[in-house]
Amino acid sequence: MNRYALTPDLAVVGAGPAGLMAAIEAAKRGARVVLIDENAEAGGQLFKQIHKFFGSKDHYGGTRGFDIGKKLLREVEKCGIETWVKSIVFGIFEDNTLGIVKDGKSKLLKAQKIIFATGGSEKAINFPGWTLPGVLGAGAVQTLVNIHRVLPGRRFLMVGSGNVGLIVSYQLLQAGAEVCVVVEAAPRIGGYAVHAAKICRFGVPILTSHTVTEAHGKSEVEAATIVSVDQRGKPIPDTETDIEIDTICLAVGLSPLIELPVMAGCKTVYLPELGGHVPIHDENMRTTVPDIYVAGDLAGIGEASTAMEEGRLAGIGVLETLGCLTKDDAEELKIKIRDRLRNLCMGPFGEKKYRAKLQLNRKQNCMG
Repeated sequence: MNRYALTPDLAVVGAGPAGLMAAIEAAKRGARVVLIDENAEAGGQLFKQIHKFFGSKDHYGGTRGFDIGKKLLREVEKCGIETWVKSIVFGIFEDNTLGIVKDGKSKLLKAQKIIFATGGSEKAINFPGWTLPGVLGAGAVQTLVNIHRVLPGRRFLMVGSGNVGLIVSYQLLQAGAEVCVVVEAAPRIGGYAVHAAKICRFGVPILTSHTVTEAHGKSEVEAATIVSVDQRGKPIPDTETDIEIDTICLAVGLSPLIELPVMAGCKTVYLPELGGHVPIHDENMRTTVPDIYVAGDLAGIGEASTAMEEGRLAGIGVLETLGCLTKDDAEELKIKIRDRLRNLCMGPFGEKKYRAKLQLNRKQNCMG
């Protein structure tokens, strides 16, 4: 393997909302940054987001996700950040050395500090017929429709009423598809009422305490069976209904992609509120391995706005340890970021996640 002569101050793995913001925050204050992503273009989930973001001006309220992505990429270029796309980080070795496949060749890159912002992977649920063509994750559907302009079906069953399920349902309607029904196993809708209202105005029913139990079809999805469930999520007999659809879209959550931090020796903890196993990190996003930081969905599944603030926080934390910022200057910046993060977590959907984050911080602080 070839070893790069370049030894950057910071390597950021993952060029989604968290990684972009971390790289920008560090580079604009003088750090030498390499930004690495396996996709053909940087930006991650932002370029799938055709809807306008909610919230304040600080969080790009009223701006569409892909426009935010374009703005951040302009900042990356302005800051002179070296960006490697189509580059897969396959491992991390001693002395903060990353193994990377770039341009079809395996190479090594050593960095003083590393921020992992690798995001999350879609969860699935299994039921008879779940491997038939026509059963897709919501993220895959969003990629096909919003990035590649391909509608993967005409009649959809959406499983999951979190913000992703509701937003993707609306985007499918905008693209000309029919969303026959949204089913949610919980007794209440999981996402924001404003998103639910949009699809309800289209006449899409949202059935809480319901789930899918079977997909039907010979070579592809042709129909599905849904059923009512009790408080424990168990199907209630004699409540089955068959629906003619050609696509089942699963919006049942994400799992943090923790493989690289685990390979680096970062300790993890299981917190279902954050999507599963997550690296333990302190209030600066620093893990149990001192030179490694995390941000975004890898550090706990959340919204893009949260990911960007965590990226900022990790970037500032790195700058402080590199000596690019004084302790006082760094703390002033971090207080503002943490205040914004706290505001993002206000309300019934964010409070549990915020408490889980505090639990992570306490674990890291106890470990020293």
